[in-house]
Amino acid sequence: MRALATAVAAAALLAGCGSSPLPQPAGSIKIVMTEFKYAPSTIEAPNGKVVFYLVNSGTVAHNLIIRDSANRRLKTSELVSAGDVSVFTVDNIAAGTYSFFCDQQGHEASGMKGTLTIT
Repeated sequence: MRALATAVAAAALLAGCGSSPLPQPAGSIKIVMTEFKYAPSTIEAPNGKVVFYLVNSGTVAHNLIIRDSANRRLKTSELVSAGDVSVFTVDNIAAGTYSFFCDQQGHEASGMKGTLTIT
């Protein structure tokens, strides 16, 4: 009986280890999300395909929405849970200045926004 209990405990410990977090893709832009900001909040990237590595170091879920100067949403990331990471790819983004923000209730108004300049 004791051997069975030990085996069950060992299996539970191994299951808790899980897989390693999603690694940051080469050439991606890392953005750390917390309450209520992005770091960095000002980003410059070349036109074309842009890959973001979103790291939620906060205690609530966050996302990243890119909108153009006419206030149209161009692309929305998935909602990233607290402590999680996500790769967010935007294909074929033209040169210009864009804003980005978190659309969870009250987050943008609390300062969770930034500027993306595509050159």
